Amino acid sequence: MTRTRIALIAFLVIIGVLGYSAVYTVHERDQVLVLQFGKVVRQDSNPGLHFKLPFIQNIRYFDRRVLDLDVAPAEMPTTDQKQTVVDTIARYRIKNPLKFFQAARAVEVFEQQLGDIVSSTTRAVFARVPLAELLTAKRADIMRDIADRVSAAVEDRYGVDLIDVRVKRLDLPPQNSERILQRMESQRRQEATGIRANGERESARIRADADRDSRITVAKAERRSQELRGEGEGRAQEIYNKAYGRDGGFFEFWISMNALRDSLGAENTRYIGPAAGEFFKFFADMDGKKAGGEKK
Repeated sequence: MTRTRIALIAFLVIIGVLGYSAVYTVHERDQVLVLQFGKVVRQDSNPGLHFKLPFIQNIRYFDRRVLDLDVAPAEMPTTDQKQTVVDTIARYRIKNPLKFFQAARAVEVFEQQLGDIVSSTTRAVFARVPLAELLTAKRADIMRDIADRVSAAVEDRYGVDLIDVRVKRLDLPPQNSERILQRMESQRRQEATGIRANGERESARIRADADRDSRITVAKAERRSQELRGEGEGRAQEIYNKAYGRDGGFFEFWISMNALRDSLGAENTRYIGPAAGEFFKFFADMDGKKAGGEKK
């Protein structure tokens, strides 16, 4: 291989390297800053092929899309001294790459600073509200307040557009959760004891009322039965008197027969002996004038 051919190959390699280092591509999702000796000399946002001075100028790419930052979870107290574990997320977009580069130099540095700002702002806002409000619809207003505060702190300084700040998860520390569960269990036990005591007291009252009403009802029924029994006995005596007045002999006969039926009416009752005496006087004489078994 001759020296001329070697020199030509070396020249072509040098030209290729210079050409490659002088060309860069801007995609639709990118924003580009051209740096020369560490200073920004140009900003390119139009997609396509662009040129720069080889080896002298450098390229820094910045994403123009919406970026998410997961802030590290942190414990934060509320105004009622309840510790909470807050996990937040921030969404932002770089709208001025020159200001962003001048303030933060790199996305990693900015996200570290943004995470600190979000945590400190969230802690300051949570310290002014009770835990109960964080568990209701009012949390949306609280997060809007946090987003406004963070936006005011970073947008003008870093050249970004803060889109949103949200709480992904709001928990209690494990030791707090255990204490709260114990307190809830104690409260539920006290409520159950109170409900049980009220139920027993109400049961005793209902039982006492029922017993009183029962005694009153029974007393009224007994009084009414005595009244009816008295009326019936009076009516029966009146009928007996009328019957005796109309036919005394028959009435006496009927009374005697009823007495025999009541005395000897059972199947296991037997009388062995003479049919004598007043009790059997109608057996010997239908008129009952002669006792015993003899006729007149």
